[in-house]
Amino acid sequence: MWRKAEANKPQPSPHTSPVPAPLRPGYAAPPVSSNAPACVSQGIKIKGEISGQGDLCLDGEFEGKIRIADGSFTVGPNARVTAEIEAREIIIHGEVIGTLKGERVQVSSTGRVTGDMETRGIVIEDGAVLRSKVQGRQENQPAQLSPPAVAPRAKEVAAAGGGQAKQQEQ
Repeated sequence: MWRKAEANKPQPSPHTSPVPAPLRPGYAAPPVSSNAPACVSQGIKIKGEISGQGDLCLDGEFEGKIRIADGSFTVGPNARVTAEIEAREIIIHGEVIGTLKGERVQVSSTGRVTGDMETRGIVIEDGAVLRSKVQGRQENQPAQLSPPAVAPRAKEVAAAGGGQAKQQEQ
């Protein structure tokens, strides 16, 4: 009684195919070159550890450790980085507080560095601000990943005098 007759139902034609639903516009990631650096833009804050083998540029805020095995690390002009940084090349346009280890370190005129550096080559442009101890490295000398726990002379002093300095009388 309530059913429509099957004859009234339209039948698909044997020669037509179903029409696909229209695609909704969406985000398509731009093509990325394998040589393009990974970038962290201004306004992004990261805490933790970053490691990799490509180039990295950072223009946000970072706190932690950065190890770029065979690439360069660029600190953008708006960046604030508090970290242990290890990369083949380190380029600084912003602010860095921490330890830097690399084959080459470049501090631009807008760069500010506070901390220790270990490098074979360093470039410091006019206007750069450094509050650092820079240790040069020979061509065949590998980078020291961590300083010795106790300096050899400190061990001798501690063993001889119980760790206290004594003044000699003359």
